[in-house]
Amino acid sequence: MKRWLVACAGIAGIGAAAYGYFKEPNTFTFTVDMPPGFKYSAAVYYVPAPGETCEVATKDNLAPTFNYRWWKSYEPDAVIEIRRTRKGCPLVVYNIKLEIYAVYGPTWADFGSTTAQVVIKEGLDEIDIESFSDAGESTFFGECDWKFRTSGKTRVLRKSLDCKDVNVGRSSTLGGPVAGYLPDQLPGKTVRLKLKLSNKERPSMGDTWVEFPNGWKRCMGKGFEDQYAFCRGNTQDFSHFIMADGKQCTIYPGCTE
Repeated sequence: MKRWLVACAGIAGIGAAAYGYFKEPNTFTFTVDMPPGFKYSAAVYYVPAPGETCEVATKDNLAPTFNYRWWKSYEPDAVIEIRRTRKGCPLVVYNIKLEIYAVYGPTWADFGSTTAQVVIKEGLDEIDIESFSDAGESTFFGECDWKFRTSGKTRVLRKSLDCKDVNVGRSSTLGGPVAGYLPDQLPGKTVRLKLKLSNKERPSMGDTWVEFPNGWKRCMGKGFEDQYAFCRGNTQDFSHFIMADGKQCTIYPGCTE
């Protein structure tokens, strides 16, 4: 009798171990491939699972965040839970909102930012659903560029970041990088955002700079008191400006002619 009980216990143990081994993971990994100086933060949002009628107050369903203080502590990989329960309500991941940051100068204010997102829900159109490789990875793409302007009476150079959706295999959207998935695609997989930085920077406002073979010159306008300083056909009178590191320059990006 004792041997029979021991044998049954052993079989049960093997069965439990096998169940744990074959059980589908409840997480996936989000990661990035970005140019030097780029970082991201993410907020992950959950909604009641399909078919559920329960509701959860926002205070009980707070969005987990990753790299919230990206300038102090940063990890490129985020392991994201797919399903969870709050107040007895089964929830499923619905959206990952991404903030993309890029640093261009030495001070805390010298950075640009833009957005991207991952949408996860049932019922997406087939053309909007990303696919995975045999290795379990899916990559969506974006291209970023810097736009520059001057600010204040001393005309300090400021830059803003803009990233566009350039996904492969479907039409790109008009906004930032975006990818769509079904929840059942994600267990144990890796989703990667790959960003490329354009070699060409452009003014953020038209008719304020003039392009020459060796760079851009800032139009003088009516003088340094003129905050907009449009060229208005005057391509002879230019002003200096101050780079983020405090250096005075006459042409961008080379600084001196």
